[in-house]
Amino acid sequence: MGILFDDVVLIKEAENPGDYTVITVNCPDKTGLGCDLCRVILLFGLSIARGDVSTDGKWCYLVFWVVGRPTTRWDLLENRLLEVCPMCSPAFSKIYYYRPEFQQPKPLDVFLLKFWCSHNRKDLLHDVTKVLCELELTIKRVKVSTAPDGRVMDLFFVTDTRELLHTKKRQEETIGHLEAVLGDAMISCEIELAGSKVTACSQGSSFLTSAITEDMFYLELPSKQPNGFFTSNSASVTMDNSLSPSHTLVQILCQDHKGLLYDIMRTLKDYNIQVSYGRFFANPKGNCEVDLFIMQVDGKKIVDPEKLNSLRSRLRMELICPLRVDVLSRGPDTELLVANPVELSGRGRPLVFHDVTIALKILDIHIFSVEIARHMIHDREWEVYRILLGDGDGFPLPRMEIKEYVRKKLMGWE
Repeated sequence: MGILFDDVVLIKEAENPGDYTVITVNCPDKTGLGCDLCRVILLFGLSIARGDVSTDGKWCYLVFWVVGRPTTRWDLLENRLLEVCPMCSPAFSKIYYYRPEFQQPKPLDVFLLKFWCSHNRKDLLHDVTKVLCELELTIKRVKVSTAPDGRVMDLFFVTDTRELLHTKKRQEETIGHLEAVLGDAMISCEIELAGSKVTACSQGSSFLTSAITEDMFYLELPSKQPNGFFTSNSASVTMDNSLSPSHTLVQILCQDHKGLLYDIMRTLKDYNIQVSYGRFFANPKGNCEVDLFIMQVDGKKIVDPEKLNSLRSRLRMELICPLRVDVLSRGPDTELLVANPVELSGRGRPLVFHDVTIALKILDIHIFSVEIARHMIHDREWEVYRILLGDGDGFPLPRMEIKEYVRKKLMGWE
């Protein structure tokens, strides 16, 4: 079976500067489809300004108005969106595309990209990360070590969206792009399939100290601002069961941030909640309005007070603090910690490390080493980035300002 229609994904590029590019998706429905589509859009660095979602439980129609970039590869985006859409065939039934095995992405092979550089520089990791993103190589883990003689060994554990990294041609393409950006600084570069023994060396510390978990992963939800203006630490989530016999209405008012719609849809997907109708709008002042008619996978609205409160609290948490950022002392050194929750499907938030390296490059701060690992904290899996910063002649900014700038970059507020 294959896709039978040519209009499953349509992209109408903006004709004039300041106009939105319109992405239309018309395909069979599945639980979590909105999350998967928003994740792809976020992966391409695009911002969603408006969105409409409508489904009858079997077929859905989604429209996204996005802010594009001159470098956006729209043809490639179309292909990636098609890949997350259920196959279009009359033989599909509701039972078929709601079966759990069709909601879980197929695990991709993990490859080890290992290279030595003769010296380190402040923007080296960002340049490498940018190249890997452009090649559609997803970074799973990173370990960077600086030898006493100044040489740098970088270990990148990656998966290939194109599923071609096992071929000689794809490996040569990757190494060629890295040589182009690193120049004479590159001493050697190797790519190999990462076995269990090799992957083991990528693991970060086996635990996080209680001080870190208490500071980063505990957040008391603030009360709503009396003036009705929503800032980075406030959000309104209300639920109403009186307007529909079969749906729960979720209304959200909050400040916009990078990947906002992805964070909402990711939360609903993790709760196994289906969106029958949705509307999203971000105004020029940076405030967002979201209306969603949702139901459980059994086709009924949510009436259990505990489930309603749990979902409401989780949505507020994801709107207020979808990522955790802190700058701490590790003995005489300074460590930047960034953490983001992992989807139940096992996928982490895209472009986190890419945005962190951009922020540190702009701040002119040297990265001494990096560890990326996953930890179970408060019954949730988190992807934790531990980045040891090199002091050099001293930081150009106080640690609190570094923390705030990195956070603003991740949230798209810079």
